[in-house]
Amino acid sequence: MLDDFFSRALIAGIGVALVAAPLGCFVVWRRLAYFGDTLSHAALLGVALAFLLEMNITVAVFLVCAAVAVTLILLQRQATLSSDSLLGLLAHAALALGLVALAFMSWVRVDLMGFLFGDILAVSRMDIAIIYLGGAAVLIVLGRVWHRLFAATVNTELAEAEGMQPQRSNLIFVLLMATVIAISMKIVGVLLITALLIIPAATARRFAGGPEQMAILAALFGAAAVVAGLYGSLTWDTPSGPSIVVAALVFFVVSLSPLAAVLGRRRLAERGE
Repeated sequence: MLDDFFSRALIAGIGVALVAAPLGCFVVWRRLAYFGDTLSHAALLGVALAFLLEMNITVAVFLVCAAVAVTLILLQRQATLSSDSLLGLLAHAALALGLVALAFMSWVRVDLMGFLFGDILAVSRMDIAIIYLGGAAVLIVLGRVWHRLFAATVNTELAEAEGMQPQRSNLIFVLLMATVIAISMKIVGVLLITALLIIPAATARRFAGGPEQMAILAALFGAAAVVAGLYGSLTWDTPSGPSIVVAALVFFVVSLSPLAAVLGRRRLAERGE
């Protein structure tokens, strides 16, 4: 089965969706969409670093994204600029530095469109192994800090008062985000990673009766978007990464229908809200 490029693409894409969805829920709850954009833009600088130092691209992207995330946390503590200003500064600076660095490396032939929008049809067995091993590690760590991270999301002061160390949980969260971006960059590219994080989670929010259920539904919607997007790409000869995002968007639009609203109200009634 893994000898077929389309089968490898399906397996890899579903793996990324299953890992990205739970983190995407926290991105939606915390209103951190721009933070996801910042890390995804920094991924291109990681690609340039990988070519310059002749190292693994996934490792380089993780290191750069983690460095940008930690830098953001340190700058936020100084409170000299607002968070959105810092995010904009780091996002565009990292993207520009990556593009300029790649331009200077004239001896390297780079498929820039592939890095920007992904090339899921070119994934290898090694890529699949990285996605599933890295994804399993992310989900295990996320499961261990889930309650503390959710408590910090709801009320940071209360979580700190109860000794849940919200700052530590936030650091773990941004490192997990860096890991997901590193392993998913080849699937949808640096410009579309945030969409894969946010759209399935936003869709699941309409139907979920609780945070854990929302994470599971988001994973299912993300996996369904991968399958629908890839088959749509195969049928209409459209770019695979953007096709996956468009499929996720279609699911979100459907979730806005009156029937979905009725289901959402029923969920709230079941929860007693």
